[in-house]
Amino acid sequence: MAKGYWIARVDVRDAERYKDYVAAAKPAFEKYGANFLARGGAFTELEGKARVRNVVIEFPSLQHAVDCYNSPEYQIAAKIRQEVADAEMVVVEGV
Repeated sequence: MAKGYWIARVDVRDAERYKDYVAAAKPAFEKYGANFLARGGAFTELEGKARVRNVVIEFPSLQHAVDCYNSPEYQIAAKIRQEVADAEMVVVEGV
């Protein structure tokens, strides 16, 4: 079974409240087997418009990744994130 990946590009507008998002999202990530491969950190902009925070999260399957996003646990966190950050997020299937 191919793994699933969240790829998120984020500009945080309120760093203190973003910590609330991270704390609120933790139960969903634990429940669906999230493994953070990249979580912020240094980056090099190669093409297009980069965002300041880039995140890659590995899940056991594409379905786990989608279910995590749609879970009641994560949707609570998503509301916080949407108030304090601008982001693009996609879920992709691994090879």
